[in-house]
Amino acid sequence: MDAYDQGPDARRHRPGDCADPVSALPEDAMTDVTEEPEEQRDAGGAPPAGPAAFPESPSQKSPSPEAASPAPTPRTGIAALSLRYQVAAALALAVVAVAACVHLGMVFLHVAPANTLTKKHGKAIDDWIYPEFEQNWKLFAPDPLQQDIDVQVRAEVRTRNGGERTTGWYDLSALDGAAVHGNLLPSHTQQNELRRAWDFYAASHDGENRTAGLRGALSEDYLRRVVVVRLDREHAAGRGETLESVQVRSRTTNVPPPKWSDEQVSSTPVYRQLPWWSLPDGERTGASA
Repeated sequence: MDAYDQGPDARRHRPGDCADPVSALPEDAMTDVTEEPEEQRDAGGAPPAGPAAFPESPSQKSPSPEAASPAPTPRTGIAALSLRYQVAAALALAVVAVAACVHLGMVFLHVAPANTLTKKHGKAIDDWIYPEFEQNWKLFAPDPLQQDIDVQVRAEVRTRNGGERTTGWYDLSALDGAAVHGNLLPSHTQQNELRRAWDFYAASHDGENRTAGLRGALSEDYLRRVVVVRLDREHAAGRGETLESVQVRSRTTNVPPPKWSDEQVSSTPVYRQLPWWSLPDGERTGASA
């Protein structure tokens, strides 16, 4: 019998064999070796789930639903308006878009060559274009304008004591020229309103100031309203006075030819004087007393 055998139930250990793995552990390590609960062994050795197994620290607590949801993005523009105002804004934009499309279509038909639409609806197109939106292509004509035309006006004024006086001539074209000179962004009014009003009148009247077309009365009303506004801007009527009638004239001078040209032109101005126009009650203006 081997010397190391203690009995039939005793384990046979050789000198180089390790002792029992549990008994060979240090004493302090043996305190951590515990038997797994039966429920854990049945589950395959997985640690029990739940708060008892992994207690939450205060910093790891789940946020509340209010804190977890992001703040709503503030609405801007039309979206920030109430439904009623959104509908009103949409309708306003639609009206502006329709008006812009109609205007562009009318201008296109006005400048386009004669076609079926212009022949059938020519009067409606002219009523829309004249006088404010008339198109002028003389800048690109083979024979451009070679004259300076100044539009001048004077007025009869009813004074405070019931008398009448006549103002001097106001050179409205010179006033517009002074406003445009040195102005990087001159307005359309300063550049074209008075000139187009005079061109409209001259195109619809003959040399004797008789109407030569269906738009003669319209051109007179348009030119008269323009000059009345200008006279009021220049304070032609003093305090307690009113404008009673106006008279318009044009002063035409030839543009001098260049020095290298042999062309000879007259430098004497030519005047075209229109009759006096009485002002309706709605157009009489003046400074308040």
